[in-house]
Amino acid sequence: MPENSNKESAVQFLKLMSSGKVDEAYDHFASPTGKHHSPYFAAGFDALKAAMKESYSQFPQKQSEVKHVVAEGDMVAIHSHVILNPGDPGFAIVHLLRFEGGKIVELWDFTQPVLADSPNADGPF
Repeated sequence: MPENSNKESAVQFLKLMSSGKVDEAYDHFASPTGKHHSPYFAAGFDALKAAMKESYSQFPQKQSEVKHVVAEGDMVAIHSHVILNPGDPGFAIVHLLRFEGGKIVELWDFTQPVLADSPNADGPF
């Protein structure tokens, strides 16, 4: 089923990215002509790929834990907890990935800091 395949590919893509295997992630799962919607980097997957390599060199102990994954049609949403440095509360991140022909062709990400002193006892996860 394509949804499950896309779901597995999206999770694997993010796992490879967070472990510093950025080239492998893009080679296996992303279209070379894909686009992203992050306002912090130039357009195109090449720019995002370079930024992810730089991020890993700055934060080699980065940890990423997938909390939820939802797939519908060609779209996959992943809710993750990302910690850049051990001991930090980290970030709650939602990635939306759109697939065509088994490859990621479009990517969005939304990030919010995990507050150590949040009044919400339910937390972000």
